[in-house]
Amino acid sequence: MNTPRWIWVFAVVLAVAAPWAFHDFQTGRDSGFVISMLSQMGMMVILALSYNMLLGQAGLFSLCHASFFGIGGYATVHFLNAAGDGSLPLPMEVVPLLSGLSGLGLAIVFGYMATKQRATAFAMITMGIGELMATAALMFHNFFGGEGGVTTNRMIERSLFGLTYASGLQVYYLILAWTLIAAAGMYFLTQTPLGRMANATRDNYERAQFMGYDPRVVRFLQFALSGLFAGIGGGLYAVAYEIVTFDALAGPLSANALLMAYIGGTTVFGGPILGAVLITLLQSGVSLLSNSWLVYVGVMFISMVMFAPAGLSGLIVAHGPIAAAGRLGRLAGPYLRLAVPFLALIFGFVGLVELLSFLTIGAAQGKKLVLFGNAIDVAAVQPWLISVVCLLGGGVWLRFEARAFHRVWESLTADLKQGQRS
Repeated sequence: MNTPRWIWVFAVVLAVAAPWAFHDFQTGRDSGFVISMLSQMGMMVILALSYNMLLGQAGLFSLCHASFFGIGGYATVHFLNAAGDGSLPLPMEVVPLLSGLSGLGLAIVFGYMATKQRATAFAMITMGIGELMATAALMFHNFFGGEGGVTTNRMIERSLFGLTYASGLQVYYLILAWTLIAAAGMYFLTQTPLGRMANATRDNYERAQFMGYDPRVVRFLQFALSGLFAGIGGGLYAVAYEIVTFDALAGPLSANALLMAYIGGTTVFGGPILGAVLITLLQSGVSLLSNSWLVYVGVMFISMVMFAPAGLSGLIVAHGPIAAAGRLGRLAGPYLRLAVPFLALIFGFVGLVELLSFLTIGAAQGKKLVLFGNAIDVAAVQPWLISVVCLLGGGVWLRFEARAFHRVWESLTADLKQGQRS
């Protein structure tokens, strides 16, 4: 299903205007936190989309995708240092392209080996590649800098537009520009014969081979090009933070790419974008409110796998035929009935997680638990009882409402099929 063009236009306008919604026009100051979060969203969008070139479009479960992101970052640090001392006379706006070529080079080397296999064997090889790169980053100090990483200065005094990139806002718009370029490039690839054949080898490996195509070559090209775009994201990371450590190519970041792509939805091109924005919000926003934010991300991922394997974008797309038939209003009541027990379930779950987390960490530090705007006495029975009742009661209630919603959904889809036949 093609995403309507107006949604993309709206998303670009929103991304351009977002920093100014938090700008203090009286003092002329930007919100450093918001700009940093928006910049991270741009990098993660590129990472998630490039990962989906493997998982969603080619059916390749990679566990080393952060390696290409990280190598792009490390290479960019050295490019910027060379540009700063005059030995690499390139403007800042072109540097991310070199970062992408660095990711492409590494992906060609490792892709030649990894793409000889597929399915589980491919995943195991990529896991080994990821561990190899993380170990190399700690061992070879001349390039990777060890645990301390490598640093740079992005103000190289070379720009196509006369910018210094001293402010976070200028860096954000550089990241936004390259995010749009990378996203457009990856979308274009989905429309090419390579993109179509990647889908074919994903859906029916034997049939694509029978038609005369070499699935291994398709996997290799897709793997290499995904490394190109991941390297661009890593280069923007280095520009934004002016330091790159081994965390930029370690396993947790590869897992993050998987989370973003899967939660957003791998079957729709824009799905990983939605996932990247959501996960970044959780990391940047919820992590300030709770030390247990990783628990929420993990539970959300498990829930998506169990109940919505097509991801958030898949859920949205599923409503398309109903909306086109003008019957979306019939779901308003069932959704409202779902919302009440769902909120009760979330309330109880968050309450229990925060109470248990506070007993583990907060109490030892002499802090006070503030939950939903209220000070909570963890020694009292009442908050525990309320959380358990909301969790269990909301879960049972939600199960009954979910069955009722399913009946309404099936009735609507059956009516639509009947109308199409007639």
